[in-house]
Order: sequence, then structure tokens, then C-alpha cells
Amino acid sequence: MKITEKWSRWFGADPHPASHVEKLLSALGAFLGILGVLIISHGVLGGQGTALVVTSMGASAVLLFAAPHSPLSQPWPVLGGHMLSSAIGITCVLLIHDTLTAAAVAVALSIAAMYYLRCLHPPGGAAALAVVLGGEAVHTLGYAYLVAPLLLNVLVLLSVAMLFNAPFPHRRYPLWMAKLGPTRDPADVGEKSMIAHSDLVYALSQIDSFIDVTEDDLLRIYHLATNHAHLPPALAMQGGRAG
Repeated sequence: MKITEKWSRWFGADPHPASHVEKLLSALGAFLGILGVLIISHGVLGGQGTALVVTSMGASAVLLFAAPHSPLSQPWPVLGGHMLSSAIGITCVLLIHDTLTAAAVAVALSIAAMYYLRCLHPPGGAAALAVVLGGEAVHTLGYAYLVAPLLLNVLVLLSVAMLFNAPFPHRRYPLWMAKLGPTRDPADVGEKSMIAHSDLVYALSQIDSFIDVTEDDLLRIYHLATNHAHLPPALAMQGGRAG
């Protein structure tokens, strides 16, 4: 049995079948973004507070550079998720004296707030936790922490993500600045498919849970799948693409 087949049996199919170049680009972008964040955080908090505080930024870097098309990676979720969750964390520190209780309440309230304000960003939970458990270096700053280092960190990470992803149209970040090609045009996809955009919006609304994909992405996937289904068997086996 080939080595690759053994790996497949142990770990299953690759859920992220990106090219090697794409994976290396994600790693390089994350390196540049986190380097800027570390420089700023160390200057404000010193070595003691930096280690815990920047962990949420590391989680954001995974989304921004490995999944730049995700709804969770867009500027408002990143900015709102970090700022809102951290503000809630600071408030919990001031009002709840038991650290463990304050940490749990901060994360719970952050999730609810991010949901209602449409800025759901998983690292926001880590941001709230980091504030509560960050120690005196963070607690002494109080709400000033939201400006420096937090806001500076978020702006640096977002700026690097926009600049780094800009030369690569397929990485389209943020979504509203995307330059989609003809086959990626949502309107064009809608015309060629049997499923209307409004139908997908309705279907997503019936799933009582957050789905990390946009309606346009679903239409694109559907369009590629239907095109592939109509390819001659020999071409389909070779992974040929249509339109």
C-alpha cells in the first residue's frame, strides 16, 4: 500500500484541498501580520502581558490568511469581535471579583453580543478570556486597553491582510472589494443554475445555526458541480473544469 493511501486511511480525506502555493501564502501572510501585532503588544504591555493577549490575534490570523473568503474573516467581524468581546471582558473584571466566574461570563456574553451585532468571530471568545486572565498588566489599563494595544493590533492585522491578499484575486479580501471573474460572478452563476439566489438564502435561514459560507459561494459550488457533471467521463476523471 502506498504511503499516501496509508495517510488517507488514518486521517481521512483532506478537508482543505488547497495547493502547496496557497498553503505557503497563508503561512507567509500570517507571519507578517503576527509580527506586526507582537511588536505593538510588546511595546505596550511588555513580555508579561503580551503572551496571553496576542493568542486571539493568532487565531484571527488563521481566518484572515487561510480562509480570507469566510464570513468570519471579514473586517467587521474581526474588528467588532475583538473590540466588543474585550470590552465585555474588561467590564466583567470590574464587576465580578471571582476570576473564574468573570472569565466564563465574559465568553458567554461575548458570543451572544457578537451574534446579535453580526460580528461573530471565534477569536473574540479568546479575546474576552485574555482580558480577564491577562493579569495586572492588562487590568491596570482598563478600557484604555481597547485602544492600545487592541485596536492597533486589529488594524495592523487587517491592513496586512488587505495588502497581502490584494495581488491574488482568488483570495478576495475583503469580500466587498473582490474582483470576481466572469465565472465567479454571482449573477452569472444564478442565471446558469437551477437554484435561485433567493432559494439559497431561504434554505440557509431554515438551518438554525451559523454556516461558515456565503450564498454566493454556494451558488459557485453548485455551478462548478453541475458543469463537472456534464463533462465527458474521460475528462471528468482527469479533473477537468468547465466555464
